[in-house]
Amino acid sequence: MATTVVMPPLGESVLEGTVGKWLVQEGQRVERDQPVVEILTDKTDSEIPAPASGLVVKLLVNEGDTVPIGARLLEIDETASGAVAAAPAAPAPAAAPAAPAPVAEPASSGEPGRASPAVRKLAREMDVDLGSIEGTGQGGVVTREDVLRVASAARPAAAPARPSAPAIAPPPPAPVAAPAPAPRPAATSPGVLAAPGTAPAGLAEALRVLSGQSAFKVPPYQQQPGDKVVPFSRRRRIIADHMVYSKLSSPHVVTFAECDLHKTSALRDKHKDALKKEGVSLTFLAFVTAAVARALREYPVMNSRVLEDAYVQHRDVNLGIAVETDEGLVVPVIRKADELRVRGIARAIDEIATKSRDGKLTPDDLAGKTFSISNPGRKGNLVGGAIISQPNVGILRIGEIKKRVVVVENDGQDTIAIHPVMYMALSYDHRVVDGVVANGFLFRVNELLEKGEFEI
Repeated sequence: MATTVVMPPLGESVLEGTVGKWLVQEGQRVERDQPVVEILTDKTDSEIPAPASGLVVKLLVNEGDTVPIGARLLEIDETASGAVAAAPAAPAPAAAPAAPAPVAEPASSGEPGRASPAVRKLAREMDVDLGSIEGTGQGGVVTREDVLRVASAARPAAAPARPSAPAIAPPPPAPVAAPAPAPRPAATSPGVLAAPGTAPAGLAEALRVLSGQSAFKVPPYQQQPGDKVVPFSRRRRIIADHMVYSKLSSPHVVTFAECDLHKTSALRDKHKDALKKEGVSLTFLAFVTAAVARALREYPVMNSRVLEDAYVQHRDVNLGIAVETDEGLVVPVIRKADELRVRGIARAIDEIATKSRDGKLTPDDLAGKTFSISNPGRKGNLVGGAIISQPNVGILRIGEIKKRVVVVENDGQDTIAIHPVMYMALSYDHRVVDGVVANGFLFRVNELLEKGEFEI
């Protein structure tokens, strides 16, 4: 009996995955729950286990193929004897049969499935037809460099870089690049964040400017002795694409607050040793997260995302907590954080931080955040404004905590004291959030932390 292994659901909002690496080959014996393939998504990487023991008889897609959820990946013959395991092991990815080949292409995208999600996103943004590209990656996979090469070749020659033919080049071609401002009308739409995977006119125009169709040109890089060129890792590229998209699509505004943590610090000191015995680290971040969760309930607009011509106020408060790892920043999610006390939030932060650094996050761990919090880490700095994590409309970045001289009132008299003080910066999306709401939200977060009235 043959068992077909299909692409399983990989988490909320994940519709497809890229076959990163086959962990088995045709003719190989596998055991139930043995990892058979590594799947890459824009959120994280996962290994898919075998649902049954048997012999791998067919690998149906190639390494580098992007396939939708439910697509067939390989077939396992459960009735084959162990002796057949010595059968010739054909190089799996190259031997994909013709019949199942269509599953390598998501039917809804209209684009070849021989490129990663990040590469296909780049191709859409740069108006490059993937079907016209001859991939240089393994098995004909289209790489980021392939897309950039084709986009560059398709660009009008804007700058006569070589002085060898100055008199031959007539002036007419130069003005051709000038009419670029034409698509501006769509930029007035509140839906700059359009349907997933599309680049609205305003964003596309900005991307064209960045890609070189403007008066400004970045000087070409000329390698110097001692320079080290470091290629982007896959995660670094995803982060870069996300940050550029966020800055282009979302009009960022940043507002700041100074927070006196004296009372919260006293509450932490009272309980941290007892929680440490339970294996829970009671950090200031846990108190900040609790305060943000409560304030989002009072200011629901901050717990939103933008659609084409509207925005959604989320029911659940799912907080993304930025965690630095060796491979770059990830933002795992604490779900329904407003329903947790400080103890539960502290435990959740410990768990997601450990999973992040051990590389054990699942796509679900990274999906569904409605607001984000970024902290400065062990070697932080005074304050800084963070880039909004899309599709949220806000992110709070906290600074390092320093002991400072502050003025406090005792019995109607102003006195000087030394208290732990922290600066906070709220970045918000001005398409949805007005200054009054943003300032009120940050004021409330600050107020909760300064009063230190939390349930541990």
